[in-house]
Amino acid sequence: MSTRADQAIAALRKGHDDLSALVAGLTPEQLTGPSAADEWDVSQVVSHLGSGAEINLEAVQASLEGRPAPEFEFNKGVWARWDGMTPQERQAAFPVANQRLVEAYEALTPEQRESHKIDVGWMPEPVDVATSALLRLTEYGYHDWDVRAALDPSAALAPEAAALISDRVEGLFGWIAKPANLDGRTADLLVQLTDTGETLTLHLTDPVTLGAAPAGPLDGTLSLTLEEWLRLAAGRLKPAYTSSSVSITGPISLDDLRAVFPGY
Repeated sequence: MSTRADQAIAALRKGHDDLSALVAGLTPEQLTGPSAADEWDVSQVVSHLGSGAEINLEAVQASLEGRPAPEFEFNKGVWARWDGMTPQERQAAFPVANQRLVEAYEALTPEQRESHKIDVGWMPEPVDVATSALLRLTEYGYHDWDVRAALDPSAALAPEAAALISDRVEGLFGWIAKPANLDGRTADLLVQLTDTGETLTLHLTDPVTLGAAPAGPLDGTLSLTLEEWLRLAAGRLKPAYTSSSVSITGPISLDDLRAVFPGY
């Protein structure tokens, strides 16, 4: 039976293979056209994923070699180099950089996947391989969508990534949720995930939290698929990317929720 680390690494591999093939076929106009990430063109999203691959790879290699995690100056140097690339250079460099990271995860033995720790540099303490791979998968899954949605507004998060990201979404609230944008209003919403049958409670308070569905009535109901919920929480359910099946009742509108979750 595969472990959570195995599943995350397999999802990273599929995501790499799929996006690398897509990026390789992009025209110059598509590379410099707007992505679904605010203020970034497609090549800048590709750059972000490529530089992130290099930084993550250094953390993995350092952990295996007993070295300290890369410091911020290392990261700055990687970002500067990718920022200085042309769109076509990013297009060519991304698959190579990301392949190296995926291969490094794939090379870990079953024992390492179970017990090895990786210092990612910004967490309070080193994390296990599953967490390290899931952190990368969360970043990768959303930005993969940023590229795909630029070409097809009906694009969805990769299902293998969405299934694993779902357990991490509340962990993002601390730095992406903006309850102040409700101007003092609060509400508790029932979140119905129409494809999985799961129900959750979204507490629109300060801080924003997510819990199990309560027995009693709430202020309103938000109905959407798991994939749409994950995109909403990361600021990626703007009107152009919202299907007609998404519905909400109660005192909080979908635009209110978009303001609470403005994205990054």
